[in-house]
Amino acid sequence: MPIGTHPERSSHKLKTHLLILPLILFFLSGCGSMRSYDSELKQTVELAANGSPEQALVELEKNNTSDDKDLLYFEEKGQLLNINGQLTESRDTWLSADEKIKVWESEVKTDPAKFFGNVGSVVVNDKTRRYDGQDYEKVMLSTKLAMNHLQLGDWDNARVEIKKTHEREAIITGLREKEVEQVTEDAQKNKVTTELKDLNGYPVETLNAPEVTALKNGYQSAFSHYLSGFVYEALNEPSLAAPGYRKAIELRPDIQWLEDGLSNLETRSHTIKRTDTDVLFVLETGSIPARQSVSFPIPIPANDTLLAIPFSFPVIRPDGHVTLPQEIKLEDQSSINLYPVTSLDAMARRSLKDEMPGILVRTTIRAIAKTAAQKVASDRSILLGLAVTVAAVATESADERCWRTLPSHILIGRTTLPAGKHTINVATPIGLQSMTVDIGGKHALVAMRLLGNKLYLTQSVVSPVMTAASEAIPDIPPPPAKTGKKKSRKKNKEQATQAI
Repeated sequence: MPIGTHPERSSHKLKTHLLILPLILFFLSGCGSMRSYDSELKQTVELAANGSPEQALVELEKNNTSDDKDLLYFEEKGQLLNINGQLTESRDTWLSADEKIKVWESEVKTDPAKFFGNVGSVVVNDKTRRYDGQDYEKVMLSTKLAMNHLQLGDWDNARVEIKKTHEREAIITGLREKEVEQVTEDAQKNKVTTELKDLNGYPVETLNAPEVTALKNGYQSAFSHYLSGFVYEALNEPSLAAPGYRKAIELRPDIQWLEDGLSNLETRSHTIKRTDTDVLFVLETGSIPARQSVSFPIPIPANDTLLAIPFSFPVIRPDGHVTLPQEIKLEDQSSINLYPVTSLDAMARRSLKDEMPGILVRTTIRAIAKTAAQKVASDRSILLGLAVTVAAVATESADERCWRTLPSHILIGRTTLPAGKHTINVATPIGLQSMTVDIGGKHALVAMRLLGNKLYLTQSVVSPVMTAASEAIPDIPPPPAKTGKKKSRKKNKEQATQAI
């Protein structure tokens, strides 16, 4: 036995080391979740903005080498495939993402409490939690799939996605109501009183901006509901179309033009000529702002006093450089007004604003636990204390994950055009960019994406196959014979897509 060593004291030290060692290992295990999603996706988004979606896809694959692909991988890949004109692949990829959301929905119905936080997110950070998507992402995934189906001429499955959008919103509403109750209970139980104003230096104005506080919540969008109205109307279901238009008006009462969708619903189909097409133009612009991990001092009780210890919180800074074109110019110099009905930028910040009470509670509990662990370790051994401190610092990072290739804003316009080819012009940061669209059928969707200086076009010219009820409506041709129905749909499955 070494001189000066007491056997009982050595045994006590050994036990203490053995007790704290799992804590260190647990902290360090979180280092595997230190993925900086903001840095990782920056290059991918820039490549797409520079007109290289193929290279963006390569970059995405390079950053996702695991066989177990997560939700974000399928969300990002589906969007890149879509703007690259690979519509079938985009649809199938987003359907894979949708399967993961369905797992989340099933679990929420069974045990909603498990999504309010867990041991990993409290002891290490929120990155240890399985990523199930922001609320607005879950809804937008269904909306994006609906658009993708329309681009492929599959109006029936677009209708399925529209219906799913409403169901998904209802699930989220119920979950968030329960979460508010749980966060309040957790805060009281752990005596956490930390509020956003206590984070000295946090950019509170980003969450309290007028465009954020004006939103009803962070997941319902006027665009999704207007698209719902358009699809139901095209399928000759005006009783279902009306609620979609009404909800869009409710979500954006400041845009008077949305009233037209509802007020003209009953007469629109009667006034459109057989040779004309009711066209919905959708222009998505920019990319959703990144979530960034930033450290702010948080007051932690220690020895009857409060210590200001830096911990990480997510910050979303709005992009003030997004181009929002006000109109589409046609070849005859007439124009179609565009209306910015949805800001996913604002929705992302509203979602974060609603999340912050829960984030504050989890972070405060984590800060207290880490501080206590460091003190216990330091009291036992300087080296052990240093190890725990290093582990605590290494694992301290806010969750930056979000669907980065989503647009920051969505604008829509609607008009009736004669069937055939039309040249349209859109204002971009490098001037007017022209493209040719081929319009046909009773209804059509023309989807565009302005990303950086690049304007992408994906159009659908396939009108929905009308139901028997449509035969009573003037100017709508009778439904095709059953023998040719499948053949016609198959023939029109893939639509021309081009990058301008």
